[in-house]
Amino acid sequence: MDIVALSMGLSQTGLQQDVNLSLMDKTMNQAETKGQGMIKMLEESSVKTMQHSVQPHLGGSVDLKA
Repeated sequence: MDIVALSMGLSQTGLQQDVNLSLMDKTMNQAETKGQGMIKMLEESSVKTMQHSVQPHLGGSVDLKA
């Protein structure tokens, strides 16, 4: 194998590694953001459940006047 081909191969390998690391970083950031959103959603739903258990009569009916 000549030096030019070896150099090109190493350069392409380095570029592929850089692209893979960048993609992995973006994927991890997305997963972290989605995880934080899920935690927030769970916290909000548990607060609503607690409020409903303390005051079960609220929100059960709607009064309409025509």
